[in-house]
Amino acid sequence: MAASTRILVVKIGSSTLTDEAGRIDHSYLSQVARQVSQLRDQGWQVIIVSSGAIACGLESLGMDQRPSDMPSLQAAASVGQSAFSAAYAQAFEPFGLLTSSVLLTRRDTADRTAYLNARATLRRLLELGVVPIVNENDTVSVEQIRFGDNDTLAALVACLVEADEVLILSDIDGLYDDNPRTNPQARLIERVEVITPQIISKAGGAGSTVGSGGMVTKIKAARVLMAAGIQMVIAQGSVPNIICDVADRQARCTVFAAKKAAHEITPRKLWIALGDSAKGSVVVDDGARNALVNRGSSLLSVGIAKVLGRFDEGDIVDVVDSTGLIVARGRVSACSDEISLACGLTSDELSANRILARLADRPIMHRDELIVFE
Repeated sequence: MAASTRILVVKIGSSTLTDEAGRIDHSYLSQVARQVSQLRDQGWQVIIVSSGAIACGLESLGMDQRPSDMPSLQAAASVGQSAFSAAYAQAFEPFGLLTSSVLLTRRDTADRTAYLNARATLRRLLELGVVPIVNENDTVSVEQIRFGDNDTLAALVACLVEADEVLILSDIDGLYDDNPRTNPQARLIERVEVITPQIISKAGGAGSTVGSGGMVTKIKAARVLMAAGIQMVIAQGSVPNIICDVADRQARCTVFAAKKAAHEITPRKLWIALGDSAKGSVVVDDGARNALVNRGSSLLSVGIAKVLGRFDEGDIVDVVDSTGLIVARGRVSACSDEISLACGLTSDELSANRILARLADRPIMHRDELIVFE
């Protein structure tokens, strides 16, 4: 890719991609393809992260409603995947654009080798002029179907390819200060500079019976992208020409501004932030929080007040402050039982304890293996 090339990751949810009957909206896909073609003429490379395999499968199987049992959901995904890929290929072909299907699950990215292979594949596809269509492998991924994690998947893909921007196309035009479906006076928040507990509290649940995500997953994705220096935008997917309008800064939307001086986030840290789900959390005091956020320090046992959940040495764990806000995530050097015993202890106190002495000369999370979200 040329040095001047900009990369845009567009996430399209099921509720945006399907019509009122729950079928794939081929006319909408054609409009997406047209806009991608225009953006490519302007120097953008585009990756699409899309739901839709289950919706395609439900249509093929003649199911009027999304089932709740896992075998039926996975069967629908299996039946629908080929139709889903074909729908994208057919929509993009008139514009001379070749698409590819990239199926990922959280398991694929939890393994660092697989994570790096996925990055190399996506970068090579862009070099070849292909528009990758990334989808969760819903046929085998129980967790992904149950919780709907395509927003996090879009953030992961953006970090993998070092994208310039992520556009989340949703059934709502951004983040509001209240629920616009129940409060007509709710106001759109046009720009978010910092994700605070107040911002998180404004995120509601999923608004559609077709999709499985909600504003909460979008906020979590934005938190990592902002730290990585990648801007994220939430916009109403059904608005005509919305992808081009966002790129041209002319859309009604919510912009989650990227940090001007992004944290030093190595590929390893990105893998920690997005590649695997957290197995638990540790609550830190204000001193430890300040050391992590403002001084780039490692996390020591003396700054930990409480351990939540059970996890093993080497697991990915969230760091939570006294208000309940997740401020960091990292790999722990000890299991939850050991850290519980070590809470609040200094290095000298750990050295004097025969059970915990091995923790005296190591941080609970080393700064090279943790990512700070603020």
